[in-house]
Amino acid sequence: MQNSSNVSANYSIRFTALGIGLLFLLLGLAGFVPAFVAPPDFVPAMGFGYLFGLFPTNYFHNAIGILVGLWGIAAFTSLTGSIVFNRIFAIVYALGAVLGLIPFTNTLFGITPLLGNNVWLDALVAGIAFYYGFVKSAQIAPNSSSAQPSV
Repeated sequence: MQNSSNVSANYSIRFTALGIGLLFLLLGLAGFVPAFVAPPDFVPAMGFGYLFGLFPTNYFHNAIGILVGLWGIAAFTSLTGSIVFNRIFAIVYALGAVLGLIPFTNTLFGITPLLGNNVWLDALVAGIAFYYGFVKSAQIAPNSSSAQPSV
């Protein structure tokens, strides 16, 4: 039987994956709505603009947001899936934040914008995912994930 701190940690890890998933799904979908995307003074590529006037985006960036969002929502269905999602998300998005700071890589070699306000958003959410994927998941008893009742 699990103690209450393990149950609380389980839910917080799972709901973090769900929250990140919903956030990125909504941001990805909003990027395809022209009313939410402000065009820049000059358009370097089709679909480029600033989501809510703040976050540089393009069609590829929006599609990645939708895929990551769906993955986070799907990961919510299990503790193990949520831990894996949070860990991979933390690593990939922290790397994206670092790449966004380097002028040579801040557009991921011309594929998608990682620069501007995307840097702090990615770093902030990666930090949250890191905490729940690595720190909080380490507090769970080793046999707690395998002790789930079968349905």
